Amino acid sequence: MTKQESGCPLLDNVHRVIADRTCSVLSLDIFDTVLWRRVPRPTDTFALLGSRLRDAGLCPPWVTDATMRRMRIGAEKAARRGRDALGTEVSLFDIWRAMPDGVFGAAPLEQLVEAELRLEREITVVDLDVAEVVKAARKQDIQVVLVSDTYFTEDQLALLLDRPELGPMEDVRIFRSNQHGTDKASGLWEIVLRDLGRSPEQIVHVGDHETADHEVPAELGIRTVHYHRLDEPYLEVLKREKEPVRPFGDHAPDLDERDGDFGLTSLRAKAVHSGVPFTTSALDVAWRYGAGVLGPVLTGFAEWAAMKAHEAGTRRLWCSMREGELLSRMINAAARAHGWDVEARPVWLSRFVTSLAGLDAHDTDAVHAFIRTGYRLTVRQALSVLELQPGDVPGLATELDTVIDNGDIADRVARALTETPHLCNRIAVTVTAARERMIRSLRDAGALDAATLAEGELTLVDLGWGGTIQRLLARALDIARLDVRVSGLYLATDDRAEKVYLAGLRAEGYLAQAGHPAHVAATVTRSPEIVEQCVNALCGSLIGFTDDGKPVLAETSDSPSQNAERRTVQDGVLAFQGTWNRYAEASGGAWPDLARPRAARDRLARILVAALEAPTADEASVFGNWTHEDNFGSSQVTTLLPADLKPAVPYLSPGDLDDLDMRDSFWPALLAASDTGLGAMARAIAEGAIAPEAFEPSGEPQETRLRYRTSDDRWHEPIRRRVRINHNGLSFARLAFEHHDTVDISLAIPGRPAIVRVDWIEAKVIAGGRRREHVLRWDKPEDFVGLHYADCRYLGGNLMEFDTPYAAVWLPLARAAGVPAVSSGQITIAFAMLPQSMTGMAPRMPVDRKAERSARAARLTERLREEYRSAGVKGVASGAGRVARRKIGDTR
Repeated sequence: MTKQESGCPLLDNVHRVIADRTCSVLSLDIFDTVLWRRVPRPTDTFALLGSRLRDAGLCPPWVTDATMRRMRIGAEKAARRGRDALGTEVSLFDIWRAMPDGVFGAAPLEQLVEAELRLEREITVVDLDVAEVVKAARKQDIQVVLVSDTYFTEDQLALLLDRPELGPMEDVRIFRSNQHGTDKASGLWEIVLRDLGRSPEQIVHVGDHETADHEVPAELGIRTVHYHRLDEPYLEVLKREKEPVRPFGDHAPDLDERDGDFGLTSLRAKAVHSGVPFTTSALDVAWRYGAGVLGPVLTGFAEWAAMKAHEAGTRRLWCSMREGELLSRMINAAARAHGWDVEARPVWLSRFVTSLAGLDAHDTDAVHAFIRTGYRLTVRQALSVLELQPGDVPGLATELDTVIDNGDIADRVARALTETPHLCNRIAVTVTAARERMIRSLRDAGALDAATLAEGELTLVDLGWGGTIQRLLARALDIARLDVRVSGLYLATDDRAEKVYLAGLRAEGYLAQAGHPAHVAATVTRSPEIVEQCVNALCGSLIGFTDDGKPVLAETSDSPSQNAERRTVQDGVLAFQGTWNRYAEASGGAWPDLARPRAARDRLARILVAALEAPTADEASVFGNWTHEDNFGSSQVTTLLPADLKPAVPYLSPGDLDDLDMRDSFWPALLAASDTGLGAMARAIAEGAIAPEAFEPSGEPQETRLRYRTSDDRWHEPIRRRVRINHNGLSFARLAFEHHDTVDISLAIPGRPAIVRVDWIEAKVIAGGRRREHVLRWDKPEDFVGLHYADCRYLGGNLMEFDTPYAAVWLPLARAAGVPAVSSGQITIAFAMLPQSMTGMAPRMPVDRKAERSARAARLTERLREEYRSAGVKGVASGAGRVARRKIGDTR
């Protein structure tokens, strides 16, 4: 991967032409080339103007920002139409003369024009890369001219261009469209060539407009550089970030009254284009994600963390690994840009090591919670995490390979470990040693030095979510009788941080705190994996320390391509921060900050939330292949786009994505982005174009219900999922259960009277003596023939008719897996349904009698096999007798 730390590759050729003196004139467009505005669109300036005029008492309160924007746009159109034979070119005075009489009171025309001009001066910024080109041209005595389609007069442009970055402008000729009565696309270029007296090939022109700055002058022979900012991929990103519709039809984005959008739209574009061409499209996607999405968000976060430390007098911040490597680098860059005496350093901490260091070995519930934190650990792995050998716990000898997939198994393990005093002592020794090794590592890093602690407070910086590391570290330090308070600065925290606050610890969030704003917190913490993966250092997670306090890292399963893409994302992040800080330093302290204004944080939150809610198809194709390691003693590795859900995508509706558990999909929106139709439906709901209820069957909401039966013949309370019908007319349900003694399940698939086509049912169950995973599947007519149907009928093929909301088909999970019982399971159903009358009065589907007889025979055969297995020949005879009695009506 290659990139450019500063400057712009789009202008490299211009620098070479100037250095070689192969041109005699450097021509530049003004707006969006020499100058750019700190607003998303030029017309957003008019919205800010409305606020300024109201504050100055120059317009009434009913002229809102959006109203002012529409009035100003309309007035310019009217002024251009009113020129008749004079052409369409107008001045700013002409535009304000077209504004409605009486709205702006007795304010003179000059005052209103001056107000707009002052605002333009405030929000326009010199493009530093173009300024470097101007400086290079002057050094080579190459003439500089400006060619612009503009309604500003010469004096007004002089005010806007009077900037130290550009140097003296007296010798710079300016060709204005309103001066010559024609724009660049309609004749201004011919005037430029005539007045300069130069041949076209002697001129190099730089501008942003495809037609006016590139196509038209190129046809005349002028050498052009298309200094484009908003290419199609970036426009797609901006489109997904549009704000929710507000009252009175105001669709404009939130703008700070002084700083617009803080220059984010333009600087993101500059950062995106600051990378030179990549060797693969995947690396280009990764760069754009870093420079255009995570870069601004993390730049704001780093600036806020540095500011918080500066204001609190905290000279040292500690960034927990693996995120700490990148975050500390960014915080230090932010502190240098602002001249703050703050330094951030990475420190080795993780959820696993702090959980172990603070574990109470005598508390059964605490041990239970600890071993369940890992995902599907085996008993053997749980013992290994606690540094116990299988022989140390004879009571668990027969269950070493049992997967801890439900609370019953976790209870047995926790009791076995805590009910025996010598095992409690062994675990306590392990915990104490782990805590001492962690504390030694902190001391060696300097994190516990009194000189670096602000009034005894150690401040951690992390992405956040629940503040678990902070809380557990504070507990471990308290157990060790170290008088150190632990505080935390986070990108976002959700309601899980309640435990941190109840422990009396300070924890602050940049984009969201304690679950508020709710939508921001919920979105970021529902799909945090991509943010974590992008920020993490390229190493395994921390699983412990050596006796001398050195970190012990788990192995990583990242592929070389994933590592290259992650590194490219991080390079893009740093490119944006470098661009941002470059402008901040050049402004002499006048640059807006991202730390304090609520509007800045809201804008950055929208960037991140939109990226998580609506990833592009290109992002899905790259990030979907990234792997996630569970760690915490587990060897589980999954991809961000789960392989087992790919066949289910045609059956999913947007609401089904919301129902998926974290373990089903770390990033549900990535599934939507992988399918054109599903992605379009998800976007339509997010934008308010379609109500979520559009995918619900008519009438009352219906639910797929799963009940499971244990070996004591008890049916347990149902687990429910909403039934939806997606844009393909298909439906999906995924339900999970946990019980160590499950035999059968029943599925009320439609949750209402309906004819259902079941395309497939898949059950992933943990079962057997070694508690391994079994994958069971029903997708062929012969699979459905022998099932038991309660208040429903098998119609043949893969069709079933359900008569009531509780009608259900039974799946014999234990028998299908060849085991006495299963301990947990995940059931996935892909189906299509034709809802029927809830009254039961609708005509029923004709039954395939042959299929019905086959189904009855298959059930009878299976029942006879069961009776033979359980009671031998006598059992078969007894069962046959019951069948005969039923046929003659004897129900004894």
